[in-house]
Amino acid sequence: MHAGQQNLDWLLAGLVQRVPYTRSAVLLSTDGLAKAADGLDTTAEAEHLAALASGLHSLARSAGAQFAQGADVRQVVVELDSALLFVCAAGSGACLAVLADREADAAVLGYEMAMLVKSVRPYLATPVRQQGAGSSMDPRR
Repeated sequence: MHAGQQNLDWLLAGLVQRVPYTRSAVLLSTDGLAKAADGLDTTAEAEHLAALASGLHSLARSAGAQFAQGADVRQVVVELDSALLFVCAAGSGACLAVLADREADAAVLGYEMAMLVKSVRPYLATPVRQQGAGSSMDPRR
């Protein structure tokens, strides 16, 4: 995760502890950078989950734009044989991803995620990163 940012790991730890069968949670920027995490063994796991969740959220936004008159994404749920993965928007430029065992109550977990996001949304926002003037992505070049 990135130094200099407010540590929000405690916030995710509360969610993981509060909802039975929840394994882990990652707060990420919409471009896939992990900002905070709980319940994962390594930073590499947190970064992998963040990248995966970013891609899922991006696909869902595209589906909303194409097939639902630009509707916002409420939540993406991936159901695996032994796990559930939830991804939701968590403020401007941020997402929350939560991994849980199959036994988790999806309605309770979805509700708790929504309440967490609603109560601390201003702290979860991620400002858009700007390209540097010397960047190869600079359109003036």
